[in-house]
Amino acid sequence: MSKKTPHIKIKAQDLSVYYGAKKALHNVAIDLYEKEVTAFIGPSGCGKSTFLRTINRMNDLVPNIRITGELGIDNVNIYDSSVDVVELRKRVGMVFQKSTPFPKSIYENIAFGPRLNGITDRAELDHIVETSLKKAALFEEVRDRMESSAMGLSGGQQQRLCIARAIAVNPQILLMDEPCSALDPISTAKIEELILELKNQFTIVIVTHSMQQAARVSEYTAFFYMGYLIEYDKTRKIFTNPGKKETEDYVTGRFG
Repeated sequence: MSKKTPHIKIKAQDLSVYYGAKKALHNVAIDLYEKEVTAFIGPSGCGKSTFLRTINRMNDLVPNIRITGELGIDNVNIYDSSVDVVELRKRVGMVFQKSTPFPKSIYENIAFGPRLNGITDRAELDHIVETSLKKAALFEEVRDRMESSAMGLSGGQQQRLCIARAIAVNPQILLMDEPCSALDPISTAKIEELILELKNQFTIVIVTHSMQQAARVSEYTAFFYMGYLIEYDKTRKIFTNPGKKETEDYVTGRFG
């Protein structure tokens, strides 16, 4: 049953992003709720991935980028100069469009983050690796090949490995940038099942080109167009009774 008054986990206020002189995101204001799945939809180049990457400051790595406004996690503006970006990225995990396993064993892929965080005890690492793989619904498939290269896994397994690796450091937020776009329908269904399981522990934000996927996995949907947040509401409302004509045109396939 949906919670009556969900806690606001992420809050953007007047958030704009510039790549050089180009304004990629225009004065976005949005509240994203804790332990819910929020989907960002919209045509290519509309700003949804740009906004996703502001949540863990991945955009900091882009040359000539400028960000104005505020983005708060638990009421702390993450663009404040006092914020430690490394600590922020421990709390905000990310899964990319293309699965990115390290060229190491399955075990070492998952243990990598915890080791970086100073965990060296083998029993503790074993527990983290097993728990993370179980949460990612992958453990049973790989339990007998932990020392094998992660590069030998199928595409869908590699993506679930990347999810396991992201959650091994126990983040609070999980960002997913089109995590199923390179996967077949069976692997996609497994990832979607996984998202529905993981939302009990994590706040999840997913960028997707698939409106069917947004409808299946998310409680809330934000529609972006030309760098603007056009509409944000409960997913059911966005898809059945949107408030803006642009949203209706997009979800009914008139453009995009």
